[in-house]
Amino acid sequence: PHSMTVSMYKVSVPIFVQFLTAQSGCIDKAVAHIEAKQLDPNFFLNMRLFSDMYPYVRQVQQASTHAARCCSALAGTEMPNMPNTEASFAELKARLAKTIDYCKTFKPAQIDGTEDKDITIKLGANERKFTGQGLLQNFILPNFYCHCTTAYDILRHCGVELGKRDFMGTPVNL
Repeated sequence: PHSMTVSMYKVSVPIFVQFLTAQSGCIDKAVAHIEAKQLDPNFFLNMRLFSDMYPYVRQVQQASTHAARCCSALAGTEMPNMPNTEASFAELKARLAKTIDYCKTFKPAQIDGTEDKDITIKLGANERKFTGQGLLQNFILPNFYCHCTTAYDILRHCGVELGKRDFMGTPVNL
């Protein structure tokens, strides 16, 4: 039987762009909600679903870090410096825009064919070894979706009127 190969590029870059763009749209709705009700933005930025989970701001930072890390690791380029210093919705939107632009700089030729590439990722003091496909499918994508989902759920929990369409965004043809 003929087996179809799935492009590593198509299941990475357009996904990151779609969902990070959607997160930016969720921020717009959160800001509108906060301004309309004269609420404290810091309450939202620091909200967490449970005491041992990251707050909203860090969920968004982590989602963007995973996207940038994946593209740079697969393509073998240096990852941009992304310290987690954002302290406002405007700064988070700027980080998302920067990450989206970074992901869009990659061409399919840089990422396709990296399924079996040996990749070592530094995670704090530890290192983990992956194949390109293992990195993307078993590590990055689940982490990416987890942080995007949790960020969305925090805003939803705080009363921001969001629906699944806001989380999903619009598929991107890259």
